[in-house]
This record gives sequence, C-alpha cells and structure tokens, in this order.
Amino acid sequence: MDPQVSEENVPSYKTVEEKIRQIDNTIIIVRTYYIIENLSFTFRFQLIKKDKICMVDIPGKLLTDLKNKILASEQELTDILNSHIQSPECWIDFEK
Repeated sequence: MDPQVSEENVPSYKTVEEKIRQIDNTIIIVRTYYIIENLSFTFRFQLIKKDKICMVDIPGKLLTDLKNKILASEQELTDILNSHIQSPECWIDFEK
C-alpha cells in the first residue's frame, strides 16, 4: 500500500477539495496517498460518492504550481478532475 499523507502535507489540498465540490458536492475525499515514480511525486486521492469509490492521481508538480499561483495549473487540475469524476469507469462499487 502506498503511504498515506495528511491533508496539511498535500500542496493545494484545499484547492483540490474546492474543485471537487464544484463538480459534485456529494463527493468526499477519504484518503490521500503519495506515490513516488521516476523520482517524482504523485498524489492519489481516494474519493467516495454514495457506495462508489474513485481514485484520482494528480502530479505533485501540478499541486505545487497551484500553490505558487501558476494560472494554467488550475485549468489542468479542473480537466483532470472532470475527466475522472465524470467518467462512469472511474467509479467502482465500494467493498463492504
């Protein structure tokens, strides 16, 4: 299992949370993990909606760019979130 990270250790966590709520305010971020691949960080957000779960990977560089107020990064984040959240293939039944 990838290491779990608390929201205060995720760059621009609040921005991601706000964007998710704009898309669908019934979605909850349950956990966030970090993954190290090819010497770069990716943050995996585990989302829950009713009885479904969806995983969204967001590059750490993108989240850092958001924190540094690089404008193009906000649109890129919106595109990533929309493509996952709007896709029925992302949402799978939650194992109980």
